[in-house]
Amino acid sequence: MMNRRACLEILKRHVTDEIVASTYSTASEWIDVHDRPLNYFSFGAMGLASSHGLGLALARPERKVVVLDGDGSLLMNLGTLVTIAAAAPKNLIHTVWHNGSYEANGGHPLPHGGVDFCGMARAAGITKVHRFDDIRNFEQRIGAILKEEGPVFVDMVIEQGPLGPRSYDEMYSPSRRRKLREALGA
Repeated sequence: MMNRRACLEILKRHVTDEIVASTYSTASEWIDVHDRPLNYFSFGAMGLASSHGLGLALARPERKVVVLDGDGSLLMNLGTLVTIAAAAPKNLIHTVWHNGSYEANGGHPLPHGGVDFCGMARAAGITKVHRFDDIRNFEQRIGAILKEEGPVFVDMVIEQGPLGPRSYDEMYSPSRRRKLREALGA
């Protein structure tokens, strides 16, 4: 298993002008690691990071969109995999941060901890699928994966993160939304 924050630090070195869409636990760590105008945070939308990312990818085909989704969130919206495969956006990379729990809601375990997200993505019609459980392998390959034509699905097997109270207020501030709109308009 990998440490999410360490993986996000690696990802940060490769993110330039991509839109990064995330929610809940991964979002709270991503904002600490790489706070930037092109971060999109979905508020109160567990399960919808992938749908929001798909919408951004379709609306802005000239920009790569990287979704930082949680495994619990994806389970709440599995239909998104079929929708992503059908829409086939060439600029979408969907990562699922897979720790076997609903971390944002207190760390309750998923109903079935051995979910094969890569198998689900393939069965939905996504052909470019990757799985990482070794940080060295992730570090070596993530640069090339971010350059692949999408849709791309990446299963990130991580250890559970901190369960303490999180504040999401700053993520959803009006000034942050304004900065995102300005960056998208530039």
